[in-house]
Amino acid sequence: MKTHNSIFDEHHLLHELKHYLPAQAPLKDFVHHNTLHSFQNLRFDKALHKASELFGYKTLLSLDEYRSFYASQRIRKDVLQRVIIQHKGAELAAEWSQKVLNKPYTTAFQPRIGSLRANWKKEHHVDLDSLVHPLLFRILCSYLDQGISIWNFPVRDKDFLSSMRELEETSFTSVFRTKAAKDLFRHGDCSIASLLDKLVGDESLYDQYLFDQQFAHSGWSGLVGVIEDLPQTLLDTRKISLHDLIVFELLLEIDAINYQLGKDWAPMRSWLMHTPVPLFADVPDTELSDVMTIWQEAFEWSYYDQVIAGLELEERNEVRIPAKTFQAMFCIDDRECSFRRYLEDLDHSCETFGTPGFFGVDCFFQPEEGKYYTKICPVPLSPKHLIKEIDSKNKRQRDLHFNKHAHSFHSGWLISQTLGFWAALRLFANIFKPTMTPAAASSFKHMDHLSKLTIENEHPQDMENGLQIGYSVDEMAVRVEGLLKSIGLVEDFASVVYVVGHGASSVNNPHYAAYDCGACSGRAGSVNARAISYMANHAKVRAILSAKGLTIPDTTQFIGALHDTTRDEIAFFDEASLTPENFEKHKQNKRTFETALDYNAKERSRRFESIDSRASLKRIHEKIRERSVSLFEPRPELNHATNALTIVGRRSLTKGLFLDRRSFLNSYDYRVDPDGKYLFNILKAAAPVCGGINLEYFFSRVDNQQLGAGTKLPHNVMGLIGVANGMDGDLRPGLPSQMIEVHDPVRMFFIIEQFPDVVLDVIKQSSATYEWFINEWVHLVVVNPETQKFFVFKEGAFTPYEPIIHHVDTIKNIAPLLETHQEDLPVYLLS
Repeated sequence: MKTHNSIFDEHHLLHELKHYLPAQAPLKDFVHHNTLHSFQNLRFDKALHKASELFGYKTLLSLDEYRSFYASQRIRKDVLQRVIIQHKGAELAAEWSQKVLNKPYTTAFQPRIGSLRANWKKEHHVDLDSLVHPLLFRILCSYLDQGISIWNFPVRDKDFLSSMRELEETSFTSVFRTKAAKDLFRHGDCSIASLLDKLVGDESLYDQYLFDQQFAHSGWSGLVGVIEDLPQTLLDTRKISLHDLIVFELLLEIDAINYQLGKDWAPMRSWLMHTPVPLFADVPDTELSDVMTIWQEAFEWSYYDQVIAGLELEERNEVRIPAKTFQAMFCIDDRECSFRRYLEDLDHSCETFGTPGFFGVDCFFQPEEGKYYTKICPVPLSPKHLIKEIDSKNKRQRDLHFNKHAHSFHSGWLISQTLGFWAALRLFANIFKPTMTPAAASSFKHMDHLSKLTIENEHPQDMENGLQIGYSVDEMAVRVEGLLKSIGLVEDFASVVYVVGHGASSVNNPHYAAYDCGACSGRAGSVNARAISYMANHAKVRAILSAKGLTIPDTTQFIGALHDTTRDEIAFFDEASLTPENFEKHKQNKRTFETALDYNAKERSRRFESIDSRASLKRIHEKIRERSVSLFEPRPELNHATNALTIVGRRSLTKGLFLDRRSFLNSYDYRVDPDGKYLFNILKAAAPVCGGINLEYFFSRVDNQQLGAGTKLPHNVMGLIGVANGMDGDLRPGLPSQMIEVHDPVRMFFIIEQFPDVVLDVIKQSSATYEWFINEWVHLVVVNPETQKFFVFKEGAFTPYEPIIHHVDTIKNIAPLLETHQEDLPVYLLS
């Protein structure tokens, strides 16, 4: 606590710690975000250099990796020269080319974090981490446990420190080794300042000491910070704060030093020989940091330049389809990119769109048997509506092995002697023939497709826990209008319009939420797809829209669906609501969807060593399904592992290009949005969502040990909230190596079809959105829809961009390449 003569500001310190610690939520809410969000106020290259110096993160590829990419021509010579000239000028280009290509550099360094607290080990041979962390982590895991533990934490209705204090007062044993520490906890002054006075003694070092302490286990500390600010991230809530964690850890450290050194030890102030460099002192640029920045930009623009060349060469004559067989909306997710391509290839009269997969339905969802509400819209939104599932026809399956009776002495022995043998046989059979089980995570289980949903609110008084059950007609009309106008679907409606959400299936995968829809807070988009379809079919909603000039024909019907991206399967909802004529069309469309999914499975299979991509479509698809439920498969799918592009524009902009499943595709028609109103809403979501996905993959790829989760093979699920290596390790934020092995760490490249002045006005409307672009955490290029010229955003302005290459290969049949190549493929024009 700060006093009139104190230089230690506890409140400011706690705020700064939360700012820099990882902000990853518990596993059930695993949604991608910028791992280095705390540095986002800085320009990308400066931020990465600073984060590396301060915290020891590896923020870029190694110098040897860049030079090997140059040797293999993955980094092009002409692009590298352009980047060097942009950074250093033409007169220094030759000198800097030699530095970039040949000069040796020493890359080893000592990060600032940890240097102060390490003096306990250096001067007194007291390893605080090994003495404190195992006990601390077990206590935290027990207190926060969400259902793994057989026994509940003894005191659950109080905050963390009060619970531990009660345990100390009523237990025969103690978590402390020494009586002095226990007495201090029970009766002494346990303020942070007082405890630091005993350990450090010099207020000028308090902040740095606590940064050292908390970043020695940044996973646990970051999670505690998230839970403190968002307690609803735990279903079984707990009262814990970063303050409480620090107090308890300081007490454990005092106890450990008492145990090792006895009572006669002095705080750091009296024996510290050399004060380390202050953690947040200026970090000057170096020649090596400049070289690394040049390499990274050359690596990125070697790909970006090719994409722009493909867009420039593609013929974009928008062909009006007089009689569309169907229209389909998908999530912008990059995994839907190839699925849409196959649908359009199989049926030239269909039309597809991309939009965030919650489809504008911002709400909580409660399954019929569910105890808790599930958020199914983007994380930053605060829903005011609730959709409930009723009249479910299919009860969720249960596995007899997963029940509390298996843990008791008598019934546990009986179960092990009976069901245990059957479980062993099933496990053995699963090696050769993996099958779906009740324990598997499946997107199709999120909602019973035969159930009813409380989508419409007919009585304003229908409320539950402050949430309105369903939407009024006016509220539904607002959401349908916003969705249709944002994607440019305002005329020429097909008879059947599909709204396709997405989710995934996997088994033995604690990161399952990362495979589902990020726009639905890491859940499947099935409820959202059904809800918006119901709204768009509502007669009163259509009347409101017609009065605003948006007329949906009476013959048009919307129908919800869900695409399981791991299994490449699709389920359609409320098919019985279709008219006989539309149902006949739907049956034909379903065959098109199923064939497209077969081809999609084949394209995905080229990345998997265990599948022969030259086998028949049906055989490959069956292997894909088996892979999704294999207990021994750490990579059920590669998720966003190749993401690099976000394209906001009409489908005609990209329809003739092969982008190798690397692009988020957000439909947008500049003609419907001349002032950028809908573009603002698109970018306000797309910049943090697509940029966050991209950067979590980026940093997990370049430093999988500190910014990623390492290999998932030794992961242990801790309290259903996170994963750790073994039973005593720190929680691992970020992505495991099995999700990022094939990822190229390049920043997200936004391409927007709109006039540059409109885009500039739009991105400046929100400082949070503008920060992504002005600080270059993502790149931005605008294509003028009239002149087809490209403009790159740099230092606050758009300047014309001419691609270096002016040729992109044309290919008629992509299948042979898919069968023989596992690596990222270049951009192709599709004939």
